[in-house]
Amino acid sequence: MPNLIEPKLISGNANQPLAKAVAKRMSMHRGINVGLVDARVERFNDGEIFVEVFENVRGEDMFIIQSTSNPANDNLMELLIIADALRRSSAARITAVIPYFGYARQDRRSKARTPITAKLVANMLVEAGIERILTLDLHATQIQGFFDIPVDNLYAAPVFALDAMHHFKGRDDVMVVSPDVGGVARARDLAQRIGAPLSIVDKRRGKPGEVAEMTVIGDVKDRTCLIVDDIVDTAGTLCKAAEVLMDHGAKEVHSYITHGVLSGPAIERIDKSVMKHLVITDTIKPTDAVQACDKIRIVPTAPMFAQAIMNTWNGTSVSSLFDHNTLQPIYEGMYSGS
Repeated sequence: MPNLIEPKLISGNANQPLAKAVAKRMSMHRGINVGLVDARVERFNDGEIFVEVFENVRGEDMFIIQSTSNPANDNLMELLIIADALRRSSAARITAVIPYFGYARQDRRSKARTPITAKLVANMLVEAGIERILTLDLHATQIQGFFDIPVDNLYAAPVFALDAMHHFKGRDDVMVVSPDVGGVARARDLAQRIGAPLSIVDKRRGKPGEVAEMTVIGDVKDRTCLIVDDIVDTAGTLCKAAEVLMDHGAKEVHSYITHGVLSGPAIERIDKSVMKHLVITDTIKPTDAVQACDKIRIVPTAPMFAQAIMNTWNGTSVSSLFDHNTLQPIYEGMYSGS
């Protein structure tokens, strides 16, 4: 029997443009106006967060769209408090759509007397009443095991594959590059999708946050290199990897990075780097500096998240969105010629 409860969306302040784009996309799917639930997420003078939902959500299938990006703690607390407000308002099911899952880099104990903060965040989300997580490119896929609730981890690789096939169509010199050994699986996935060879930049760190040496594994001479990773923060390692590839004879270097954290000197570094383009998604709300940078191009995720929410709501496959052939008609306006 089909689900008669309509999906309802609500958003915090982390990435309102993405939330509105997802609602607009779902309106196209449903043939009815899907808007964000009317609510206010405000702060008292001392910084405490207050949430009030103005619509009836009793018995509703609720989807909270909220990245836990900078400021990570504020956005995480917004997500938890919104979930608590919905649970206490008798929502039937609460799904957290977290395009960028903050604290994911703290997924293990690298030293003695350090926390596993990703697990702590997972516990907090479940305790707040969230019953399902929908996210994109977790920094470490084993974080799914930190939850005792279903976690759907989407991938940016299918969208990046469509983008690469569109912008590098007919070129046989493309090579996909992993910026470190740990990201080989992610880079190999994109390489297989677009039929390109794979290379690796092996980096050795002198101390945390500082790369002492980089070695290129594979022949990149006269190649158009596509660096693939999940997060770009200060962009120091990324820009240095691009320089190393050019020093080894690469023709040009482009980068495909899912989450554009882009903190500190990142924009200045990218603007001055040898990279021709950096492609990121809109999982994190782009700043004015990001939008003004000519080298940065933003790929929308709203079509994919809207479809994933619809599939979750009506009980159909979310894993079907792992295939770029499935996503191609969803992104028909952007990559129809791929």
